Amino acid sequence: MMRKQIAAANWKMNLTVQQGEQLINDLLSKPHELKENQLAIFAVPAPYLMMAQEKLGAKNRVAVAAQNCYSKKSGAYTGEISVEMLNSIGVKYVVLGHSERREYFNESNQFLAEKIDICLSHHITPIFCCGEPLQIREEGTQNAYVAAQLKESLFHLTSAQLINVVIAYEPIWAIGTGKTASSDQAQEMHAFIRSELAHVYGKDTADQISILYGGSVKANNAVELFSQPDVDGGLVGGASLIADEFAAIINALK
Repeated sequence: MMRKQIAAANWKMNLTVQQGEQLINDLLSKPHELKENQLAIFAVPAPYLMMAQEKLGAKNRVAVAAQNCYSKKSGAYTGEISVEMLNSIGVKYVVLGHSERREYFNESNQFLAEKIDICLSHHITPIFCCGEPLQIREEGTQNAYVAAQLKESLFHLTSAQLINVVIAYEPIWAIGTGKTASSDQAQEMHAFIRSELAHVYGKDTADQISILYGGSVKANNAVELFSQPDVDGGLVGGASLIADEFAAIINALK
């Protein structure tokens, strides 16, 4: 089974709705072709989900994602977004555990496990982010750090559930810093993540999981990064806000 290759745009807290609509229009006018095993995902700010869904929801191999959701089905949680809300507008992907959510909002591995569970129970695909900060990388303990994130947030799932999760490895030291993990460093960690999945769930299951690289992906490094055997695309921040850049990143998918 061929793994899905994914170019996922994470707009973060950027753009007005008018700018976002123009960016989508500009991207749709660019020459890019998504093959059967490829997908472009747009993780837009919550106020723009309806707009993005209206413009992209009917297109083949294109999907809209939320940047976050809450761990409860409904209730008195002012300001939060539920999976039922996302389902009601046709959004089927959500980014969970981004390093910024972990760092600024203190989201724990256990809390993320609860979010994973509620997403899967409502047929929403989590894009689960994991990755190490600079200090951990410098200490050489990044494998153990990432393994703990996987174990505590994902390894309670069954194989049938896990194959509905996308994993995004993001070396925190390479997000918005202009630094990028080398293609060899990216491949090394992606292969490690896949080996951890295989150890718990078996090689057949591990080989079905798309693992994206997130950390200063740009048009000029996407081809080299995506050419690595265990790198199945990218979770793209700043470069996804530029139509020419993100179109080139989509075209870099293998």
